[in-house]
Amino acid sequence: MAGQQFDVAILGGGTGGYVSAIRGAQLGLSVALIESDKVGGTCLHRGCIPTKALLESAEVLQLARRGAEFGVTTGEPSYDYAVMQTRKQKVVDQLHQGVEGLLRQNKVSVFRGRGKLLNPKQLRVEGSDPATISASNLLLATGSVPKSLPALPIDGATVLSSDEILVMAEPPASLIVVGAGAVGVEFASLFHDLGTQVTLVEALPTLVPLEDRDIGLELQRRFTARGIAIHAGARLLTETFRRTEGGVSIDLEVKGQRQTLAAEKLLVAVGRGGVVEDIGLERTKVELERGYVKVDGYMRTGEPGVYAIGDVNGGMLLAHVAAAEGEVAMEVIAGNQVHPLDYNRVPRCTYTRPQIATLGLSEEQAKTQGYDVKTGRFPFAANGRALIYGEPNGFCKVVTDGSTGEILGVHIIGHNATELIAEAALGRFLEATSLEIGLSIHAHPTLSEAVGEAALDAERRAIHFYRR
Repeated sequence: MAGQQFDVAILGGGTGGYVSAIRGAQLGLSVALIESDKVGGTCLHRGCIPTKALLESAEVLQLARRGAEFGVTTGEPSYDYAVMQTRKQKVVDQLHQGVEGLLRQNKVSVFRGRGKLLNPKQLRVEGSDPATISASNLLLATGSVPKSLPALPIDGATVLSSDEILVMAEPPASLIVVGAGAVGVEFASLFHDLGTQVTLVEALPTLVPLEDRDIGLELQRRFTARGIAIHAGARLLTETFRRTEGGVSIDLEVKGQRQTLAAEKLLVAVGRGGVVEDIGLERTKVELERGYVKVDGYMRTGEPGVYAIGDVNGGMLLAHVAAAEGEVAMEVIAGNQVHPLDYNRVPRCTYTRPQIATLGLSEEQAKTQGYDVKTGRFPFAANGRALIYGEPNGFCKVVTDGSTGEILGVHIIGHNATELIAEAALGRFLEATSLEIGLSIHAHPTLSEAVGEAALDAERRAIHFYRR
């Protein structure tokens, strides 16, 4: 297949890459997709899907432990981690087969191997399907890899990244998690539910520090109540990492006090870096910024005809963002008019127990940007469906522009929060006001009523919540 000519060549077959390929084919473009591993990328094989499958198993375990509370009597529940891992892989494999099928059905030419640019219009594939590919346009969708810290060298055995911890044969007896972003708190929640003694370390003052402060504080309260040890506002003291007979130990400084932590394993969860090395970018005018490919609102790089989407461009490192950016890029390539992506309408989901789902600006961000901020809030404890679930903790918070009623942000922590955020995303897309969302009739009893009541509370019209 050497020397083939395409309208678009896509380097990377993760969520952004394969979605772009399918959309390009729908638009009538000839598309080559180059993937060095398996289509689906990190999200499908080492991220979103496998982690959530394991988290769901842990959720079922916790519900079984609470059976008597619901009048269901069983013996003391236990778990088989090997079966959990097998189920996880079954889910991954089924979705992987589905993606492969969609690419075939859309007549996308998939090349198995590692691609490297020869120039902005040509690349070489080395691997199972060696080829030289020419394309009028190139889309970079190479994704990201876990970052490490110089003070905590990842060895894949004792000091782990999210890749290694996902495939462990058994949960560790104890675990230190460094970094309390989405990845860190999800693994902390998972392994604590499986009986691991978990200690969570975060340099910033609150957990999930990119989220609204109230969300971080509530998650810390819930984690603390569950027995997860938390050190927020902690400074990792360099040169104090030690391998011990039982695992590892590190020293921290928290509120001026030095503390030593020890555990069997340590997870480094301090973010991800774009895959920009050894792909031939030096042969183009593509610019890097903070280690990511610099793009404009239409995903265009500094090299005409070269685009970059997803994690490699350093925006919001989320699979659904990569997919949305890929669709924008393909519309541009096809010559269609398209609006740049509004990142304030992108939902962000974290699958801890309780779940977190947010969108748009935090209260602090809205104030900093000069808005006349009004907030509405509704507790899950006042929601009938939450009580039926036995999940009264959490709340929905709506941030609005007081002068217009425009929804600036929605922040939910509680049971099934990740499903509830879709209403807020649609509302933001349709430019709905808080009153319009609040007056939309929500079925009773449902958790979605919490969103409607929080929106009404922003207008001081909530029915089932009394604001003093």
